[in-house]
Amino acid sequence: MRSTAHSGRRTRSPSRSPRRSTSGDRIRRACGTIAAVTTTIRDWLSPAPRNPATPLNAAERRALWIEITIVLLVTFGLSGVSSILSLLESALAPAPLSEQTVALNVPRSSQQLIDLARQLLGIVRLLAWAALGVYLLWRSGIGPKLIGFARPHVRRDVLPGVGLAALIGIPGLGLYLAARAMGLNLTVAPSTLEDYWWRLPALVLWAIANSAAEEVLVVAYLITRLRQLGWSENRSLVASALLRGSYHLYQGLGGGVGNFVMGLIFGRFWQKTSRLWPLVIAHALIDSVAFVGYQALRGHVSWLP
Repeated sequence: MRSTAHSGRRTRSPSRSPRRSTSGDRIRRACGTIAAVTTTIRDWLSPAPRNPATPLNAAERRALWIEITIVLLVTFGLSGVSSILSLLESALAPAPLSEQTVALNVPRSSQQLIDLARQLLGIVRLLAWAALGVYLLWRSGIGPKLIGFARPHVRRDVLPGVGLAALIGIPGLGLYLAARAMGLNLTVAPSTLEDYWWRLPALVLWAIANSAAEEVLVVAYLITRLRQLGWSENRSLVASALLRGSYHLYQGLGGGVGNFVMGLIFGRFWQKTSRLWPLVIAHALIDSVAFVGYQALRGHVSWLP
């Protein structure tokens, strides 16, 4: 009898070729990418607070408004009013705005050592403004770490700071030249200091002090306080940017608009990351390049006064 048992040979199943991507797969991937991009854009345009504030009672709200008013009157709020008056004065002058010059860093005495002492006093005053903002936040339980102003980190702070400096500085120079060509901006001379041995170090210190005071008070302090008062992230961002633009109006409309845009970018970056050091580093780099670069290129480039 013939055996019906199966032989020991194994049969191989035909090899399965890799599944090809179909048009449906591509559409699904594209939709996923679009959804991710849309979510990212929405988060940047209307972010939720990273550190939501505790609701305040009426007395606490009133105390915060009083504090904000005093701080701004002592610092950049009063500077904004003075800057607006300077722009009005320049606009009413017989000469066009582009033919008028405004200097950012000027001599404060005809005597070298007295000039140096007064330059240092101005630098210390700005650093004191920054310290005031940090102190007031710390007194209310918001320490430097919460606002991203603790010890700086190379990857999280320095590198983003350099990137922000390029993002703001290069287009900012173009905006200044365009506004000046259209007669909307004064000619800005970053420095008219005498050629003393301390001029360049003083200019760098001015850049650092400016950046610390502005970013601490106008971004970290003001946005935090407005957040505590129940303002939305977008509303507090616009208020911060308007303040920054206002005290640069003495340079002309170009200076005001350019710094308003800078305020929007810097403020949103801080709201999304809670890292203040990148803003301070970027601002200090922009000002240092402007102040020191002006001294190096003055007399060699036609468009510099």
